[in-house]
Amino acid sequence: MKLIPAKTVISGYETCDAWFGKNYNMNIYKGCCHGCIYCDSRSDCYRIENFDEVRAKENALTLLARELAAKRRTGVIGTGAMSDPYNPLEKEHCLTRGALVLIDTYRFGVAIATKSDLITRDIDVLASIREHSPVLVKITITTADDILCKRIEPNVADASRRFSAIRRLAGRGIFTGILLMPVLPFLEDNEQNIRAIIRLAHETGAGFIYPAFGVTLRQNQREWYYKKLDEHFPGLKQKYVNQFGNAYECRSPNARGLWQFFQKECDRLGILYKMQDIIAAYKQGYSDKQLSLF
Repeated sequence: MKLIPAKTVISGYETCDAWFGKNYNMNIYKGCCHGCIYCDSRSDCYRIENFDEVRAKENALTLLARELAAKRRTGVIGTGAMSDPYNPLEKEHCLTRGALVLIDTYRFGVAIATKSDLITRDIDVLASIREHSPVLVKITITTADDILCKRIEPNVADASRRFSAIRRLAGRGIFTGILLMPVLPFLEDNEQNIRAIIRLAHETGAGFIYPAFGVTLRQNQREWYYKKLDEHFPGLKQKYVNQFGNAYECRSPNARGLWQFFQKECDRLGILYKMQDIIAAYKQGYSDKQLSLF
């Protein structure tokens, strides 16, 4: 694994960010080898060269320990927005696990986004963090069909394995749910798929599902996506061109109906889906503890 020089690992403090209520961002890895055909992070604006090659920040854990010790405020550290913290190299190098141990030691909370069931390896550390600070796990699942999953997310754990991970995490009291995004137009935006995901979420103990019925496309990300559509779904690219042109936000033509169905089913089963409710749920009971540490 290549190492890249770095001066910092986590960002400065933010007051309860609107995106899942995190206070800091942490990136130990750079790049991603999942190969998802829709990935927004390969867009030019993020300036990530050799995006498909995973690299790690040099002396990441030493830097992290120094930064955490220097922070005047504890809070929730988010990770997984730009590079999955549980990429295949993590199994050997354990940098994410090492970071979680430090987060636990310095009594911060954590909000993790991943597509890997490797996260279940670290249930013991997550449970320890939960004793003093909020813990949130967001597992991306866009289809309940393992065959379709392998075509759009070729190097990631199958959807069935991710649902199994949710069951294990939720079974240990870790507040875990699903990022249902993107829902790809003409591929995943049908009631059958959404119904299956909601049903499996309920059966495995997911606390929430946060959806986006569509996909965003920009710059070279669009070129990559269309190239993959031509490889795996011949003829579908033209439907995108006809429907969306060069629009950045490609909202599913079925979005309104899917949202109404989704909302009704989640309400019936007691699954959260509004951002403010998700934040309140995973931080419930920690406000006084966190304030006392500031």
